[in-house]
Amino acid sequence: MRNIFILLFLLFIIPAASQTQRFIYELQLKMDSTENEYQKFNMILDINSKEVKFYGRNLLIADSLNKKFGNMDNKHVDMSGQIVKRKMNSFDNENFINIKFGYYSFKTTDPMNWTISDETKIVQGYKLQKATTIFGGRNWTAWFSKDIPFNEGPFKFRGLPGLIFEIQDSNNNFIYHLIKSQKLPAFISTDDFLESNFGTKAIPVTEKQKKKLLVEFYNDPFAFERTNFSKTNTNLNININGKEIRTLDDLNSQTKNMQEVIRKYNNPVEIDKAIRY
Repeated sequence: MRNIFILLFLLFIIPAASQTQRFIYELQLKMDSTENEYQKFNMILDINSKEVKFYGRNLLIADSLNKKFGNMDNKHVDMSGQIVKRKMNSFDNENFINIKFGYYSFKTTDPMNWTISDETKIVQGYKLQKATTIFGGRNWTAWFSKDIPFNEGPFKFRGLPGLIFEIQDSNNNFIYHLIKSQKLPAFISTDDFLESNFGTKAIPVTEKQKKKLLVEFYNDPFAFERTNFSKTNTNLNININGKEIRTLDDLNSQTKNMQEVIRKYNNPVEIDKAIRY
């Protein structure tokens, strides 16, 4: 891993206004905390002189394809639930989330109090130091390097005297590992896939309003289909998850199935904010 950063070290103090320092993390997460299976995502941490952004790499890939072909045909919905941006040296985050057909943003302040240990380890030639914190109702252990003088890390994790290389919670529901670094010569625009989701601009809401939207979606995840169904004759064909819906009983059955899925995969990073469906 040290070779990843060797050419960057001398330029690490603060990125110039027109440059972006990019760190790529592998995120392993359990969508269902009761199972052993992990979903894996490559997540991007972009740092420039003004802002820090964290988002899924697949969003960037879809945007790159759109720019290459001059269209908006490629779209992606982030499933990690971890799209945020903030100003440099700030714990004030703007969060982004897809809910049904809508795309929303809401602001949070997420301070972290770290306990730094004397324990260290060497990983790929880098000296990493251990630190712990409590955040989002979980206990976290991080390993950071003072050799990389950014006080940032994946998602909302920040505030240590060096870049976070590894961090995971005590129950191993979320595991982040730094796998790559790039120094990009230009400011990277995320307007089409972070501040908006491929043509759908984020609507600002409060945390309370966001929770209300999620509860409404849970209560009737196929509200749009239900409205169309009730306004048309019985010959209407509605397809949900590959199943043809012909009656309201069919629709109600699919609603119950979706509600089970939502309850099963209700394992956000900030478990203290999880909605108790």
